[in-house]
Formats: sequence, C-alpha cells, structure tokens
Amino acid sequence: MKEHLKNDLENINHLLDITKKQGVEYLDFITNRPTSVHHIPVWEQQGLPESGYGTEEALQIFNKRFEPVMVGSSGPRYLGFVTGGTTPASIVGDWLTTIYDQNTQSTKGQGDISANIELETIQLILKLLGLPDSFLGGFVTGATMSNFTCLAVARQWQGKEQGRDVAKEGVSGPVKILTATPHSSSIKSLSLLGLGSSNIIKVKTAGDDREAICIQDLEDQIVKLNGDPFILISSGGTVNTVDFDDFSEIKKLKDKYRFWWHIDAAFGGFAACSTTHSHLVEGWEYADSITVDCHKWLNVPYESAVFLIKEQYKVLQVETFQNSNAPYLGDPLENFGYLNFLPENSRRLKALPAWFSLMAYGKKGYQYIIDNNISLANQFGQMLDGSQDFKLLAPVRLNTVCFTLRDDEKQDEVGRFLEVLNNTGKVFMTPTFYNGHKGIRAAFVNWMTNENDIQLIFKTMNDVIAELK
Repeated sequence: MKEHLKNDLENINHLLDITKKQGVEYLDFITNRPTSVHHIPVWEQQGLPESGYGTEEALQIFNKRFEPVMVGSSGPRYLGFVTGGTTPASIVGDWLTTIYDQNTQSTKGQGDISANIELETIQLILKLLGLPDSFLGGFVTGATMSNFTCLAVARQWQGKEQGRDVAKEGVSGPVKILTATPHSSSIKSLSLLGLGSSNIIKVKTAGDDREAICIQDLEDQIVKLNGDPFILISSGGTVNTVDFDDFSEIKKLKDKYRFWWHIDAAFGGFAACSTTHSHLVEGWEYADSITVDCHKWLNVPYESAVFLIKEQYKVLQVETFQNSNAPYLGDPLENFGYLNFLPENSRRLKALPAWFSLMAYGKKGYQYIIDNNISLANQFGQMLDGSQDFKLLAPVRLNTVCFTLRDDEKQDEVGRFLEVLNNTGKVFMTPTFYNGHKGIRAAFVNWMTNENDIQLIFKTMNDVIAELK
C-alpha cells in the first residue's frame, strides 16, 4: 500500500492527465451517451484488496465494470426529475474543490477561511435572483437539506412564539403547518424535525387544474387558528406543473397575521432570471426563508443547494444549530462559522462550482439558459398539443411539461409507453400522477438542450407509440 501511495504521488500529473482525457471524452460524446441502461449487468461484488492496485489499475477496473453503464444524466436529453447539467466553469470549480479540500466553516479564524468564498457566492446568487442582501445564506447538499434547515429555524421561531426553546426542550404540542402542494422533501423534513406530517393543514388549490394555494381558503384556515402561530410552506414552482403561489397576496396576509413564511423555490426560483417570467416570483423577497437548488437550474454538479433565511433570525438559527459543547469556538455571533448556522459540521467548499459558473457566465449567461429552456419547453408542449397521440395535462407554465396519452382509454398503457421510450436510451423522462391521470413529466433545465434535441425526442416518441399500436 505504501508503495502505491508513493508511486501515485510521484505520478499525480499522469494520473490527472488520464482522468482528464477520460472526462473530456465523456463530455465530447455526451449527446450520444444513453440516457438509461436497458440491460443491467450482474456484478460480482469486488472484495477489498489486501494491498490495493494503485490508482491507474483501479481506474481500469472502474472502466471495465462501471463506466459502460454510466448514463448521460448531465446531457441534453435527460429530462427526468429536474436534473441540471454541469457548465464547463462549474466542472473547473468542482475539480478545484476536491483538490483544495477545504472544510468550509470560518471567515477569519486561523486555518481555513474559505467561508468567505461561500458568503460571496451567496451574494452573487442574491443578485442573480433579484433578492435583497437581508438574507443570510449557505450551501447544503440539496433541496431536502435546504428545506430542513429553513424549517428547523421556523420550528425554533414557532416555539419562541409559544414561550418555548424547542432546540433545548424538544418539540411538545402540535405545530401547525399550512400548505397546498408541498414537495416530498418538505414532508420528509417535517418528519426529520419531529414536527410530523400529520400536522399539515391542507389548503385548497386555486382551481381543479391548479396546484397553487387558494388565497381565500388560506385566510379562512388562518382565521380558524385563532391567532396561534403557524408555518406556511408555499411553492415557487410545483414539481408537476411549476405552479406558483401568489406571493404578493401572501405578503398581504403576512401583514395581517403572524406566521413563518417559507418558500420552496428549488428550481422555480430561477424564473427571476427570465425576461418573460420573472413576474412569477414577485413578492418572494418578503418570505422568511427560501429554498433554492443549484444542481438543478444553476447547472452545477451535485450536491448543491442554498438556504436563504432572513438575517434578522440569525439568533434563532444559532440556537438551532450551534455547537454548544465546543467553547473553543467562541461566541457564534461574534466569530462567524457556518457550523453554527446549518446542520453539517463537516462540509466541502460546495460554493466554488457555483462561484466559477456565476463569474464565468454572469447574469446574461443565466438569463439565456433560463429563457432558452422555457422556450424549448413551450415548443415541446405545442408539439404534444398538436399531436394525435399525446395531450397536455396542464399548461406549460415555465420549464416542465406534464402530459399523457391522448386516449383516456389507454391510461393503463402510459407506464409501458414510458418504459419503452426510456429504454431507447435517447431520452429519459419520469412518471407522475396529476389530476386523476397517469402522466409523464419532462423537465428542461440543461444548458446544452437545443431544438435538435426536441425534434429527436418527439420523433422517438412517435416511433415508440407506433410500435406499441
């Protein structure tokens, strides 16, 4: 083992060169990389080697066993879930993140001070999204942990409103959460926080074909609480149809009633960059906390999301996350350290890929990416709407297209169609269920996707439907 370590260090230039070569080959041919694996090989588990193989031979083993089944999930025709790509600049940032290997916590202490990069990146994101600098933000692994972080502080706020310190005393008594169409990650966060998903009070939606909150029913539900503090989870783009709650109207309710307002804007928040759809987020600056997922529409590598919490609640945030048994860290409000403001004590410099991408392409670059994806989603929606075999389940509101087979008698065939479509390896989409229909969801978030991809996807869909008839 010691010889392998010594040899690898002496040959690090060669090792990085062959890794770079392989990476470049993948990126050069990513448009031809299958988006799914039809036949999954049966692997025999590799045993732990006694002395190891060295990095170059380990790479050869990886290439023989695993590389052939790596799908092109960062490519232009992977429309499943809401999976962004990786811009060239973000790849550079991610490589350097690994090389420098910082545990990003402190801004001015001895040792690591890489948190300064993170704080600067948060400011860049706030500017990109048109949000005020009154938000304190940080990077976490994804939307789930962002929602968790925001709702943890909301939990502390709600406890203080009732005269309790939840962080010290634990949860006692019901916590009321109002929402209409929460993402599953918010429900998971409520479970992890001990708040309980059964404490959700479902608010009606604005209509049968809507996922957004009905403002009148929201106020009716608030009145029923008789002044009790509560948490509101609103949507900055639902996952099925990218429906947005009316933030301006919610702001009016916030002026009248006492509640914590959280917005899950995991990918929909980037509508703020659009020249045509920025109105969808008007008023979101008045929220107490916001979730934004960077490895979606910011097009940086997994795992990357930010929480944004109004700085006025930093005391509650510290009460929730502080390392109280580490006196050597000093006063958490005097000596800023991210470990007192978010769940993880150990974390890589997640901000660096985002910093590189924002600095490389700027506001105009992201405006182009967002507007282009919205345009492609609309084009794809028009193709489906004019088809004899498919129909939209909801209007194309932003960048996600929700559709199904046109013939309602063929609802049982939707799953089979999607399975065969994905097995072509030319495109990948995900199943959903919306408004009583089995459906399919295509999310446009990749910076590389273009009109040729849309044409190829639609042709492949028509070929599959013809094959199944």
